[in-house]
Amino acid sequence: MAQAMIIDVVADVVCPWCYLGWRRLKSALALRPDLKAQLVWRPYQLDPTLPEAGVDRKAYMAQKFRDPDKLKAVHAALVEGGAEEGITFDFDAIALSPNTNAAHRLIRWALTAGVQDQVVEALFAAYFTRGLDIGDPIVLADIAEAAGMERLVVLQLLSEGADREAVTREHAMAVQGGVTGVPFTIFAGKVAVVGAEAPERIVEAIDQALTASA
Repeated sequence: MAQAMIIDVVADVVCPWCYLGWRRLKSALALRPDLKAQLVWRPYQLDPTLPEAGVDRKAYMAQKFRDPDKLKAVHAALVEGGAEEGITFDFDAIALSPNTNAAHRLIRWALTAGVQDQVVEALFAAYFTRGLDIGDPIVLADIAEAAGMERLVVLQLLSEGADREAVTREHAMAVQGGVTGVPFTIFAGKVAVVGAEAPERIVEAIDQALTASA
């Protein structure tokens, strides 16, 4: 009989390590085909203070990484790790660092619509591969529509600010719960993995959580 497990993924869609961690989690789940896993995205914002219109990414990253060589090294490691998981990171294509509250709200609605995984994947790809502004309601509506959601409903919800406070609250709860780095993945509420670990390490955590649940 297939075992069921809820996997909570605390992450942000502008975090490249979260994209890598998301794909590695999928690779790990492929190694446990009998597991009936439900992934639940939990919002975390790397910088909730960013304006809704976003800021220039190059300037923003230069401020965060005073040493440009260090940033280059981080990007190189991500490009290499991403290639192993079929991700094409194009950091040069990204013009803006957006506020991700709206993107997290879309993911929240996508879970209800049963298309959370498609929407999360599309958001990551839109940002890191195509350099799109995932703070822009039109970009978000395009992603929603492609996943089978109602475009006009999504645009209306975004313009009304629906669930904005809920995302802010969930981010605050993650911070209060001790989450300081993402991705932060929790298996069956029992075992946590911090960072974009290798699929084999994630499988170990899955097995530990199954044992603890039994």
